[in-house]
Amino acid sequence: MLRIDEYRSIIEDQLQMIGGMKRPEGLYEPVKYILSLGGKRLRPVLCLASAGLFGDYSPALMPALGLEVFHNFTLLHDDIMDRSDVRRNHATVHKKWDDNTAILSGDLMLIKSYEFISKSPVGVLPQVLEVFNKTAIEVCEGQQFDMEFEKTTDVTEEGYLDMIRLKTAVLIGASMKIGGILGGGSLRDCSLLYKFGQDIGMAFQLQDDWLDVFGNQETFGKQIGSDILNNKKTFLLISALNRLEKEPRKQLLDWLERKEYNVDEKIAAVTQLYNEAGVSEIVTRKRDDFFFRSLENFEKINGDQEIKKEIESFAHKLMARTR
Repeated sequence: MLRIDEYRSIIEDQLQMIGGMKRPEGLYEPVKYILSLGGKRLRPVLCLASAGLFGDYSPALMPALGLEVFHNFTLLHDDIMDRSDVRRNHATVHKKWDDNTAILSGDLMLIKSYEFISKSPVGVLPQVLEVFNKTAIEVCEGQQFDMEFEKTTDVTEEGYLDMIRLKTAVLIGASMKIGGILGGGSLRDCSLLYKFGQDIGMAFQLQDDWLDVFGNQETFGKQIGSDILNNKKTFLLISALNRLEKEPRKQLLDWLERKEYNVDEKIAAVTQLYNEAGVSEIVTRKRDDFFFRSLENFEKINGDQEIKKEIESFAHKLMARTR
């Protein structure tokens, strides 16, 4: 039985081999760059661990790499759409190179992700592809909702939660379900793995939203306040708009409409309005609801008890990051 840290080490070693230089350098170097920036490797690690719950993890190795490459592809393109300058404390690909390079290198990553997914054992390949294809489409749907939300203040909390389910949570759920399928898990257990992963994903994204405002850039790995500067319709903003009284709500809307402003002043002012609305507590409470529900489903899953403990411990550490 391997531990979570060993799964992560295996993934890192394999990703280094993926990043080997090819020509033209202008296409492959950005792929090598974004894969070298690190991260938690949450999706491939959970994929391998889910397979290990029921048997040999090795059939899940190539698909797990495909899931990580796909995830990083979405980050690369998201950074272009969001005009983000920093990713994991480094310049984003479009900033280091340019938009066209980031788009084309991202396209290559999408193709490579399918190449790795297709290396699933023949007997379960149709099932794996069905889960992956459905999830890839849902991620695109979530990104479109996210972009549409930027153009309106009429976004409900329920609408936002559905958006992050599609954009973020379904890929984590799919990573665990695909791992379960490749490890030989039952239909019931694979379904429960998906529910666990999806709820962890919801909690993870709500934590990410909170950290963007109340976190520390050095430990968070991204620019603090970027969601505020981009008028992103996060759970914090939506909750604030729903709860602020008339005058402070008007102030918040004014900040959303301004075209010219001092960056630090806007971040400070909006954060203060968030504090007035008490959104920090609202978001953390919703985050915890999803997290504890995920654990309830996880308890119902069969499989190797030691690996179950490892996965649960990993989930707790994930949610404890930089609180």
